[in-house]
Amino acid sequence: MTATAALCGWAAAAVATALALAVRHALDDGREAVARACHELRGPLTAARLGLSLQLRADEGSRDRLRAIDTELCRAALALDDLSVVRRGEWSGPRLTALERVDPAALAADAVEAARPRAQAAGVGLRLLEPSPRVPGSGGGGAVWGDRLRLAQALANLIANAIEHGGTEVRVAVGTRARTVRIEVCDDGPGLPAPVAALARRARRGRGTRGRGLAIALAIAGRHGGTIAAAPARTGARLVLELPAAGAVPRGDR
Repeated sequence: MTATAALCGWAAAAVATALALAVRHALDDGREAVARACHELRGPLTAARLGLSLQLRADEGSRDRLRAIDTELCRAALALDDLSVVRRGEWSGPRLTALERVDPAALAADAVEAARPRAQAAGVGLRLLEPSPRVPGSGGGGAVWGDRLRLAQALANLIANAIEHGGTEVRVAVGTRARTVRIEVCDDGPGLPAPVAALARRARRGRGTRGRGLAIALAIAGRHGGTIAAAPARTGARLVLELPAAGAVPRGDR
C-alpha cells in the first residue's frame, strides 16, 4: 500500500468516525429532548389530577385553583408541541411564542397554587411570601417581558424540585433589584448535591433525572435573557430565577 493510499484510508476512517459520533450525539440530543417532554407531561398532568381531586373533595369553586389547573394543562399541551417538534427533527430548545408583559407576582401566585396539591400529598408546607419592596429605578414596574407559559414551566420545575428533594417546607418570594426581577424558591432540605450548572449538564447528558427539571428551567431562563443560580442560605437550597425587567423583547424564537 502506498503512502497516499494509506493516508486516504486514515482520512476516510477519520471522517467515518466523526460522522458516527455526530449521529450518536444527534440521537442522544433527540432522546434527551423526548425525555424532557415526557418529564414535563408527567408534572402538569399529576398536578392537575391532584388539584381536581382536592377540588372535588372540598366541593368549592375556587377560581385560583381552576386557573392553576388550566395553566398546568396548558403546560402539558406545550410539552406535546415540543414532542412534535422533536419528531420533525427541528428541536433546538424551548421556543418562545406568545410574548407579553408578565406580572411575576401573579406568576408566582399561580405557580404556588398549582403546586399546592402536590405539596400536600408529599406532606410539604408551601408558602408564598409577601413581595419585597421594589428597588427605585428598577424599571418596568416589576413586570417581565416573555412567554407566560414558558416562565410558568420554569418556575413550576423549581418548585417541584424543592417539594421532592427539599425537606418539609418550601418558600417562594418575588422581588426586584436594579433592572431585574427575582423569584426565589427556598427549602429547608439538605441542599443541592452539586452546582446548578453541573446538575443541568448531567441531565442533558442523560445521567440521571435529578437535574432534568432544572435543565429545562435554565434553558427557559436563558431564552428570556435571564439566569438561575444558587444563592447563600442558612439551610437547604435557595434558587434564584432572575429575569430582566420589562423594557426589551427577550432573545428567542418569535
